[in-house]
Amino acid sequence: MEVLLAQPRGFCAGVDRAIEIVERALQVHGAPIYVRHEIVHNTHEAQARGLRVFDATCPLVTKVHVEVERMRAQGREVVMIGHAGHEGTMGQADGGIHLIESPEDVARLQVRDPDCLGYVTQTTLSIDDAAQVVAALKGRFPNIAAPKKADICYATQNRQDAVKVMAPQVDLVIVIGSRTSSNSNRLREVAERFGVPARLVDSGDDVDPAWLQGRRRIGVTAGASAPESLVQALIDRLRSLGASRVRVLEGVEEHVVFPLPKGLGRTTVAEPLGNTQ
Repeated sequence: MEVLLAQPRGFCAGVDRAIEIVERALQVHGAPIYVRHEIVHNTHEAQARGLRVFDATCPLVTKVHVEVERMRAQGREVVMIGHAGHEGTMGQADGGIHLIESPEDVARLQVRDPDCLGYVTQTTLSIDDAAQVVAALKGRFPNIAAPKKADICYATQNRQDAVKVMAPQVDLVIVIGSRTSSNSNRLREVAERFGVPARLVDSGDDVDPAWLQGRRRIGVTAGASAPESLVQALIDRLRSLGASRVRVLEGVEEHVVFPLPKGLGRTTVAEPLGNTQ
């Protein structure tokens, strides 16, 4: 049995940055450091307590926030393509915002002025699904304004493209990632659309040996929040179950680095974004 590793996979620049912010904050300021989705949940309370706040929000997510503000400043009603309940779609915008997930939602959308609309997307959507919704929006609202750049992040696109390359070559795809992770679930769905069975696991311990019966090639990838150590642990698990060869597929090399907040030491400038970097 052979294992094929998708390339790229695992951590993206935004996750690397968030982790480095916490590590550097510990080095510079010492313990304790509090993290719950954000470095500190309530910035006003933090300021009142004399705490220093470092915002670890991925810059590509912040870009969507800025796009919403820009469109609202232009007087546009904003439509967001995304999944209800996901952290990337939960926020606040003056005048409200329409959240849609499918072309069917577009057909039901009620807006004040069809000629004064704009749309943004959650950063971790399926590229193919999002394209269908965008096409439906443009079909119904020809004058709808688009973001200056695509909102789906480079890492999401690269990982989905890598699965599209890998899926036709394997009998089963295993994705390492949380069941609540949007981008990990999209990787599983991409594989399934190629007619390949796909499993989403938290770790190699979740692999059922029965999944591997009759399989000659197993494809492995990981969501953007899954560290490479979990990938290697999964490979060890597959080897213990009969895998004799591991091969890394050719794919995009990512060199994107985001700058850290002021006061944490590193001054690296982010490289231009794109699906090839």
